[in-house]
Amino acid sequence: MGFMDKVKGMLGQHGDKVERGVDKTAETVDRKTGGKYTDKIERGTGKAKESMDRMSEDRRRDEGGGQGGPAA
Repeated sequence: MGFMDKVKGMLGQHGDKVERGVDKTAETVDRKTGGKYTDKIERGTGKAKESMDRMSEDRRRDEGGGQGGPAA
């Protein structure tokens, strides 16, 4: 099992905790910088969450879970 497989597995199990950690970190950094970089922090936080979502989707697909849409 490679490193990214381990990361995907952890996100699958603890994604909510990771997302809360990202939010809390963003809030702390924004506060410490006096709001000077709010737009950049929000953009970075959004990109981090998008990446986490993609990794979670990859993990589900790798495990055979797929997207679960209607059959054609």
